[in-house]
Amino acid sequence: MAIVDLVMPKLGESIMEATILKWHKQPGDSVKMDETVLEIATDKVDSEVPSTAAGVIEEILYKVNDVVPIGSVIARIKTGAADTITSRPVYSPVKENDDNPPAEKAVVMETIRPASASQASSNGSSNRFYSPLVLNIAASEGISLSELENIPGTGNEGRVTKKDILQYVGERKSGSRQSTAGSHQSTIVRQHARQEETSSMNESTALTTYSGNVEIIEMDRMRKLIADHMVRSKHTSPHVTSFTEADVTNMVMWRDKVKKEFEKREGAKITFTPLFIEAIVRCIKKFPLINSSVDGDRIIIKKDINIGMATALPSGNLIVPVIKNADQLNLVGLTKRVNNLADNARNGRLNADDTQGGTFTMTNVGSFGSLMGTPIINQPQVAILAVGAIKKRPVVVETPHGDSIAIRHMMYLSLSYDHRIVDGSLGATFLTAVAHELENFNGEREF
Repeated sequence: MAIVDLVMPKLGESIMEATILKWHKQPGDSVKMDETVLEIATDKVDSEVPSTAAGVIEEILYKVNDVVPIGSVIARIKTGAADTITSRPVYSPVKENDDNPPAEKAVVMETIRPASASQASSNGSSNRFYSPLVLNIAASEGISLSELENIPGTGNEGRVTKKDILQYVGERKSGSRQSTAGSHQSTIVRQHARQEETSSMNESTALTTYSGNVEIIEMDRMRKLIADHMVRSKHTSPHVTSFTEADVTNMVMWRDKVKKEFEKREGAKITFTPLFIEAIVRCIKKFPLINSSVDGDRIIIKKDINIGMATALPSGNLIVPVIKNADQLNLVGLTKRVNNLADNARNGRLNADDTQGGTFTMTNVGSFGSLMGTPIINQPQVAILAVGAIKKRPVVVETPHGDSIAIRHMMYLSLSYDHRIVDGSLGATFLTAVAHELENFNGEREF
């Protein structure tokens, strides 16, 4: 007999944790190789985790709704093999070395210990609960257990949340955090105050009544994740939004002229989205700083151009599948990729990798009739472009014989950008360049 560890699989470049939605197997159940053991969810997509061995489920280490770091052991499978099977190592971003002080090594050991997320961790003399994710962050940032105990928690019963420890790390790096020894007493006072405030808020929530005829709906998991992502983006980036408009008459007329032939020849319907993305890609090549992210005081300019396209789901939620290496696709390739991702998104068939690695995002607020919008940046990107509804309007046009009024297809565009690295001049220049590309669309082009 041998025991094989089933670990939380890596689901994407930036995904560090996943939530367990449902266990398909329980202890004592037999399982085949590659048979689904459980369903998990990230802030991007839902996935199934298959078994890595054939045998019997020996132990389940996490419960439904537990948030589990990537690489953690989530279950153990007893196999019938006589030979010893080497279990997969538990993922930890920390490389332990002899220079680590004993307290920090204890954190590393605690991080990789497969404990249930509902089990209280006893650290030192404290019976305070720390989730595996919090312990992992503490280990990677060199925060000892004694220092961790003094971090005020805003979670239930004073629990330290991911937000609490990241805020602590940020304050410590910026120098605004006092030394642990000097601030121990004030930390305890703040902790008790937050616990009392949390208790008061819970009591207030429990006593809240709503007058009139109302319906109370709990947010689903995806809506909660979207809400958290949007709030975090606003807290992270100082948003600025610039606006412009474009005369897209040439583009509209060309699409109307070729759409039937395009679908007949290529087997795909051509929408405006690939035409917008084509223009965006050209402008990103001219202004590469728009295609970047911020890491502390460093600017990371991305050489790959991966365009995210915000897609509405039937549930009303939003997801952003990514067109990888969009600059290497022609119009036909862009069209087929856009249609495929949109169809998979609406039918729940996206893979985890389909929503990873975006470097710039476009959202079509006009698809629901909006003339314009002020989109929120999709972190860790630094800009997002919104295109509004295309409307016929009388506008002044310049001709060789003078100005005249004509009916044109007009569209508003708006660009929200991170003012930490994108100033108004760059933001407005990039937006104007996109509008110029759309206005000068070649109505005689081939597809």
